[in-house]
Amino acid sequence: MNKPDDTFGRQVKATFDKSVDKLDAATLSRLNRGRHEALAELQRPRRQWSHWVPATGVAAAVLVAVMVLQSPTAVDDFPDAANVTDMEILLGEDSIEMLEDLEFYSWIDSADVVSDVG
Repeated sequence: MNKPDDTFGRQVKATFDKSVDKLDAATLSRLNRGRHEALAELQRPRRQWSHWVPATGVAAAVLVAVMVLQSPTAVDDFPDAANVTDMEILLGEDSIEMLEDLEFYSWIDSADVVSDVG
């Protein structure tokens, strides 16, 4: 007893063979050349990207290590006394009473007043 898949497969093969028999010589030649080119492509050595995976991993690890070693330390996160701005002094927790005169201090800053100390 034949399976339905076998019958269908034989019908498809028969139809394909009939269509191939009707092809002209130029088309058959072109198909044959394409087949040979495809087989030749399979014989060419491929680039093995898997060889580069370990090297890429090592390079990434070295890059991360260099970035960690070159990054600023926690000491650099604190500002120097010379780098503290007037607004940081005014808005600090210790000088809440200075906030009452904030407008005066901003006027002094914008007026660029030079005091004569003698």
